[in-house]
Amino acid sequence: MAEGIPRPLDGVLVVSIEQAVAAPYCTSRLADAGARVIKVERADGDFARHYDSVVHGESAYFVWLNRGKESLAANIKDPGDQALICRMLERADVFVQNLAPGAAARAGFGSEDLRRRNPRLITVDISGYGDAGSYADMKAYDLLVQAESGLCSITGRPEGPGRVGVSACDVACGMYAYAGVLEALIARGRTGEGTSIRTSLFAGMADWMTVPLLHYDYGGHTMKRVGLNHPSIHPYGAYDTRGGGQILIAIQNEREFARLCAGVLQDASLPDDPRFADNEARCAHRSEFDAVIDAIFANTDRDELVQRLRDAGIAFGEVNDIGGLSRHPALERVRVDAPSGPVDMVAPPARFDGRVRVPGPIPAAGVHSDAIRKEFAA
Repeated sequence: MAEGIPRPLDGVLVVSIEQAVAAPYCTSRLADAGARVIKVERADGDFARHYDSVVHGESAYFVWLNRGKESLAANIKDPGDQALICRMLERADVFVQNLAPGAAARAGFGSEDLRRRNPRLITVDISGYGDAGSYADMKAYDLLVQAESGLCSITGRPEGPGRVGVSACDVACGMYAYAGVLEALIARGRTGEGTSIRTSLFAGMADWMTVPLLHYDYGGHTMKRVGLNHPSIHPYGAYDTRGGGQILIAIQNEREFARLCAGVLQDASLPDDPRFADNEARCAHRSEFDAVIDAIFANTDRDELVQRLRDAGIAFGEVNDIGGLSRHPALERVRVDAPSGPVDMVAPPARFDGRVRVPGPIPAAGVHSDAIRKEFAA
């Protein structure tokens, strides 16, 4: 960690029986904030260690989500290892698990039992679809939940649904779990009692899907797939420029629209056209206004368009590929140690007093086992 940056979770012990993405996302952020996180994994490691080997032989997902943790290799079905984990949980502040439905309880780590033995314990159970109803025993992975939640149906081009290109459901769930733990720690500071937190991949994405759901429930229509365009705001989308490349513009109100027309499209009379008079009218006549934009953008060099957009105070961005992200002037990186060599990764998004907190190292599988077993010996 960068010296002098607050570590508000110093002294907080987190035990996590975790795998894949959602729970490791939550606990990695707890570790970033100073918590001691003991990751319980199989002898051959969390299966996310083996998704790929692109980062000096390490998995990209694993190095992203497991910095700053200690790794304990243990078999949760082995009585000796079960007893060890129970001793750890007697002293723990937080327990996180995202095993298959029912697996944690069968191994003796059901949240209710754990909290009876340690009332100050905060437990976090992460599942695919929650713990009630006909989907409670369903296994769930990110793309499955993207499909089940309707996210795929509003993603992509008109020709067919698409996948969001990152693990959106896992990350949403991990973020909500992290926020829940922070709230529970604050509450425990007031009451002395822990909390049982339950969340799921589906619940997190359902929250993110609130706007399309409200349009369906109250507006009687389903948002259409419109590619690199906003489904309910126009113009808010990407357009080709002369010489190649796309620029995405975003108009949020009528003042901005007037400036776009006068300063960028160079036709101040456009807002007087009834088809373009307000956002709802423009959405209803999307193709007509797109034709106006295309006629200008396709015949104007990128640099000139960028200058016009800046002068008019219009929000815009280039449609980058991953190489563009890697070279982006706004991208901040931190160097994190890993078993096979240092990794330059995206810096934690939150700055504290103007400084970026540097995460701890990424553990090799089971590297802390001997020390942890000794510390928590019977």
